[in-house]
Amino acid sequence: MTAPRQLSFNIFLHGFGHHEASWRHPDAQPGVVYDAKYYQQIARQAEAAKIDAIFFADIPAAGRNASYGALGQLEPITTLANIAAVTEKIGLIATASTTFHEPYNLARLFSTLDHLSGGRAGWNIVTTSSAIAAGNFGLDEFPDVSTRYARASEFVDVSKQLWDSWEADAIVHNKETGQYADPSKVHDPNYRGQYVSVEGALTNPRSPQGHPVLIQAGSSNDGRAFAAKYAEAIFTAHQRIEDAQLFYNDIKSRVVALGRSEDDVKILPGLSPIVGSTEAEAKAKERELNELIIPQSGIEQVKGNLAGYDTSWFTLENLDKKIPVELFAGAGNVTDNKRSRLQVIAGIVEREQPTLRGLLHKLAGGRGHQVVAGTAEHIADRIQVWSENRAADGFNIMPATYPGGLNDFLDQVVPELQERGLFRTEYSGNTLRDHFGLKQPVNSFEVSQSQQAVRAAEAASARV
Repeated sequence: MTAPRQLSFNIFLHGFGHHEASWRHPDAQPGVVYDAKYYQQIARQAEAAKIDAIFFADIPAAGRNASYGALGQLEPITTLANIAAVTEKIGLIATASTTFHEPYNLARLFSTLDHLSGGRAGWNIVTTSSAIAAGNFGLDEFPDVSTRYARASEFVDVSKQLWDSWEADAIVHNKETGQYADPSKVHDPNYRGQYVSVEGALTNPRSPQGHPVLIQAGSSNDGRAFAAKYAEAIFTAHQRIEDAQLFYNDIKSRVVALGRSEDDVKILPGLSPIVGSTEAEAKAKERELNELIIPQSGIEQVKGNLAGYDTSWFTLENLDKKIPVELFAGAGNVTDNKRSRLQVIAGIVEREQPTLRGLLHKLAGGRGHQVVAGTAEHIADRIQVWSENRAADGFNIMPATYPGGLNDFLDQVVPELQERGLFRTEYSGNTLRDHFGLKQPVNSFEVSQSQQAVRAAEAASARV
């Protein structure tokens, strides 16, 4: 009998929790989301449960809805560096934008995190779709999606060259001769692209993983093409297994077409579990949170995802009216893939025909990601069905609340998954690549022993 496939799980850090109203929950403590101890405790709990990684998302803008939303968060890379100091195994994934950074600085930051954590860093590569953020970085115009992805491709290409710029044995550290490093094994990228340019080698040698695990979180056609070329893990949002299967098979086929193996890329949909001892208890927890949402805040978020569409219907006066399907003009078509979050919202409206209030409740728990309220066994069943039917290689877990929702998942769902043989009971390695089962990348600047022999023979021949 074939052993069950081992799944990967990340804990997605997000303020007080992933439910829009988590900050209003009775257990939410004001101010804790700016306290290092809060994140350190979450990471230690996740590590004790043998979770693959913790993941910190980021949009470098405060937003414009501070009245109702729990806005404002810490910068991910420095926060994860703080967490690295109190953990030993768990992976550390940070979101950073190729639109608002320069390659040399960002490559250096991630390499440093990988060194300091002993090989646990991951980079969630985003091009950023928030036009609000553009003004924070001196951009008068927000680049269109094709330009952002073109820049992102150059950005990742040169970042990989920077991470490779020191060969494995470049540091000699010979105290007797006084030689610290072999300059012939430290390489300048001298990269000149249309969007980015970098001259010199990175300031620090190659990090424990070779380079951080590369992750991508876009499901548009541009995002899929980018992911197939570069990503080693993909975060995605799907409400239904049918849609997740289409995405999974599309990505895997694109990866193979580029000469990579299916196993080179982990596909990890978002999942927001609400756990109860009974289904009724779980539904009551979900209902309690939904009753705490501020409808105007939810409406503004929905409208933000519908740019280019007429949003005048979305008002408080229409809260308990069914949303007209024609407003979306077929945007829920899963083969379109132009704007993934619009597609998710339109799909819900077209399939379920909810009231506006019903849509707000549907989105409040995970911003378009799948929300499952039920017993630990029910949630484990959902995870198992998706993993056994080419819909997921694991999940990005998005607790509705911290710490309660996280504790419920770690204490109840994880043991159920372990009992079914779907998840590890101990770490088998020390790096994020070990946890994800990913290969160490080859240094693009290093030459093989056979190449070295050819070069030596050519040099000897030239001297004769």
